[in-house]
Amino acid sequence: MNILMVLTSHDKLGDTGKKTGFWLEEFAAPYYAFLDAGVNVTLASPAGGQPPLDPSSDTEDTQTKDTTRFKDDKDAQEHLATTKKLADMKAEDFDSVFYPGGHGPLWDLAVDENSINLIETFVKQDKPVAFVCHSPAALKNVKIDGEYLVKGKTVTGFTNSEEDAVGLTDVVPFLVEDALIANGGNYEKAADWESFVVEDGLLITGQNPASSEEAATRLIAKLKG
Repeated sequence: MNILMVLTSHDKLGDTGKKTGFWLEEFAAPYYAFLDAGVNVTLASPAGGQPPLDPSSDTEDTQTKDTTRFKDDKDAQEHLATTKKLADMKAEDFDSVFYPGGHGPLWDLAVDENSINLIETFVKQDKPVAFVCHSPAALKNVKIDGEYLVKGKTVTGFTNSEEDAVGLTDVVPFLVEDALIANGGNYEKAADWESFVVEDGLLITGQNPASSEEAATRLIAKLKG
C-alpha cells in the first residue's frame, strides 16, 4: 500500500512577521500510523526539500508520543528533509493521499494547481483523499465535473472558534469552516480541540490536531476495505 503525504512549503504567517508551516503532530501522528500499518509513505511539498515547521507546534505543551518519537527518529527526519516536488507526483503511483495541516496550506495548497489537479485525479481514480485541521483548505478550489468536491458532502476542519482561540482570525486569508460551507459542504464539528473525523465517500476530514491519528487510521481502514 502506497500513501502520498503532501505538506505545505509556505512559512510566513500573513503580515505578522511570524513563521508558520506544517503542524508537527498532524504530520507525526499519521506518519507513524501509516508506517506501523506497513504502508509505504512518500512525502511531497510544492517546493520540495524541507517543509517549514510551524514553531507553535514545537513547544513543550504541544508534544505527543508521536512528536517525541519523531525527534528520536533520524530516518524520519531525513525523510522529511527531502520531500519530493509536488509537481512530479502522479496519482496513479499511490493508493491515497493525506494532507497534514498547519496554517501554511491556507496560503499555498489552497491555490496550488498541482495539488488541485492531484486531488481531482485521485477522486476520479476512485481513491480516498484525507485532510486534517487546516489542510481541508486544499479543497477550496477542487472541482469534479464543474462542482466543488465538498458540495453536498459531510466535512469538517479547523473551526472558526478554534481559529479565534489561537488569535488568527484576522491574519489568515480565509477561515476553513467558512470556505467549506461556502463551497456547499455539510460542515460538522465537535467541541473545540476534541478529536472529530468524518467520512463521506472518498473524502475523510479531521477537525483539529487531536484528530490527526484518527483521520489516518480511518484512511487505513478504508484502504483495507
